[in-house]
Amino acid sequence: MDRPDALEKATLFRHTPWDGSHPLFRIGLAPLEPAAWIEPDETLPFQLAEKERLLGERLADVFVEEPDTHGAQSEALERIAGHAARHFPHVWEVEDRSVRVLPIDRRVDLEGDGPPLIRASRLVQEDLVLMRRGEAGWRLAAACVCFPSSWRLREKAFRPIAQIHAPVPGFGPGSRNAGLIERIFDKLQPAVPVWRMNWSIYPDSQLFHGEASGERALDGELESRFLRVERQTLTKLPVSGDILFTIRIHLDAAALIAVHPERARLAAGLAAQLRALDAAQLAYKGMTDLAARLLARLDALAV
Repeated sequence: MDRPDALEKATLFRHTPWDGSHPLFRIGLAPLEPAAWIEPDETLPFQLAEKERLLGERLADVFVEEPDTHGAQSEALERIAGHAARHFPHVWEVEDRSVRVLPIDRRVDLEGDGPPLIRASRLVQEDLVLMRRGEAGWRLAAACVCFPSSWRLREKAFRPIAQIHAPVPGFGPGSRNAGLIERIFDKLQPAVPVWRMNWSIYPDSQLFHGEASGERALDGELESRFLRVERQTLTKLPVSGDILFTIRIHLDAAALIAVHPERARLAAGLAAQLRALDAAQLAYKGMTDLAARLLARLDALAV
């Protein structure tokens, strides 16, 4: 499902990690201001409706759980609900043991049947992943991921993080980055959450992209593409000790670069990022055949 046309005509980007500020294929974690944990915006009704559709039609594709994770899932639900109502009272309101999502008049029970992580996901635009420490390292123990960016949840479920990242150039098992991520996860403290950005160029504004990386077709001109930004956060849950990984998808029409007040800077920054990618990285991002055409257009906009 594509976003409403009106949302594609916004004049400003919320995040521009592709301008050079967040290079690809780097871990790039930074301390997160706790109040900025989640990011609601005007697309909340649309994105939550899309989550409902996917949970109803493709549950096996968007949710997985180990049987002993409900305690940690409930901890995540409570923390998300409390944070949302405290920091965004115009969007969420706690009533007894439920949370009301005001823009869509939905009520989500904090207690009840069904996986708590699904209930948490029905509150916010973020996708939610629980990582748990085991003998083989940190693994994906439960997740509600309705908006994957070219990966299949069922293929990643219950695997160690190095195996999850196996297709990513420079991040597979035995790599320096894989070991560094494990150490970062081990040292993460509940009071010090962290965040990072990832981004890609996509052929459309669909939120669910369950194809494997590199499988999406990228052709056409810059103006027909979409900039897909993932704002990712990591929070250590103090009771369970699990790590809650959130992924918030932002989508913007690439055509907005041409009309942006900082057009030249943004175009030059994106071009520099694309030129910095090697052949394996371009292939992973699905841009092997598109990069030259994009660069020609970006160079023209950067003048």
